[in-house]
Order: sequence, then C-alpha cells, then structure tokens
Amino acid sequence: MHLRNQRGIGLIEVLVAVLILSIGLLGIAMVQTRALANNNSAMGRSMATVASYSILDAMRADRDNAVTAGTYNGTITADDCPDEGSFAETQLHKWCAELGQTLGIADTTKGTIACADTGICTVTVQFDDSKAAENGSGTQQTTSVITKAML
Repeated sequence: MHLRNQRGIGLIEVLVAVLILSIGLLGIAMVQTRALANNNSAMGRSMATVASYSILDAMRADRDNAVTAGTYNGTITADDCPDEGSFAETQLHKWCAELGQTLGIADTTKGTIACADTGICTVTVQFDDSKAAENGSGTQQTTSVITKAML
C-alpha cells in the first residue's frame, strides 16, 4: 500500500527540475543577447573614434585649409556625400564614405567638423545606435562621439 502512494513522485520531481533548468537557461540566453548588443554598440563607438582620427590626420596634412580657410568646417551626412574636387573635398568625400561603410548609410549617420583659427578642431560623429537601446526596445538612439584635437 505504501509503494502505491509513492507512484509518480519521481516524475514530478524531474518535471520541476526541468522547469527550473529551463528558466535558468532562458535567463542565460537573455544575458548573452544583451551582451552581444552592447558589444555591437561598443564597436560602433570605436569605429566612430577611428573615423574621427582619420579625418583629423587628413586635416593635419592640409592644415592651412583646415584652420585658416575653414574648408573642412560643416556637416556631412553618410547618405549624401559631397563631390570630390580639391584635396579637402576629396578627403571629406572619403571620410563620408568611411562613415557610411562602418556606421551605416543613413541620414542619421553624420560627421561635423568645427575648426577654430587657433588650430583646435572638434570632430563629432553621430550614428543610430538603436540595436543597443535599453531593454531592446528598438527605438532610435543617436550616439555621438566627440573628438577634440589640435592641428
């Protein structure tokens, strides 16, 4: 009689253990997904920093136009790159193409350059970072990377 009352207890214990294990594995999968999104966001910020240094190096090679004439000053958008022509225009075109290739060809991917006649330049790169939005909401989140340098 005593064994008859114990039938199925082992099965219930196994089902409870599987349920607890499943919840734990889902939690691990969620943490892994979030880590990948944050890694992608960090890569975007790193690429924006590299692009900032890239245009600053080009401006150092053309310091007179960058500082005195202000040829590089302004904003470019990755989906509407300027035409090539002079050295400065060619460098801005290449920088625009680099921004589009690494951060996405969109109207939200922008590069802004502001050089003062003192030789201090500020390069701002903006891009859509919605993949790293809090709680995976997918809403547009613009990230800006600002680099200041002296030419």
